[in-house]
Amino acid sequence: MEALTSFFGVSAILLGIGIYGLATKRSAIRILFAVELIYNAANLNIIAFARLRNPPIVTGQVIVLFSIALAAMEAAVGLAIIIVAFRLNNEIDLRKLTRLKG
Repeated sequence: MEALTSFFGVSAILLGIGIYGLATKRSAIRILFAVELIYNAANLNIIAFARLRNPPIVTGQVIVLFSIALAAMEAAVGLAIIIVAFRLNNEIDLRKLTRLKG
């Protein structure tokens, strides 16, 4: 049970850093990293809850594997959009981007 508290503590720290990054950063790359931190916090919680059951179940690990795959796809699409925005505007500051027409 002591290790479970550590998992939740680390997950809360990751979630807090991710939310702080979403709220304060203007760069699209940093916002993408903040979203990834939030995904990692959620994945850590899912694994911790899966370990809480007696006996531990594999379903939580399978869900996390799918979540990691979705996060990788989201990162790829996000980076592609950021690259297109940079090519069009020479800027990745989200407050200065006004159009994404090609």
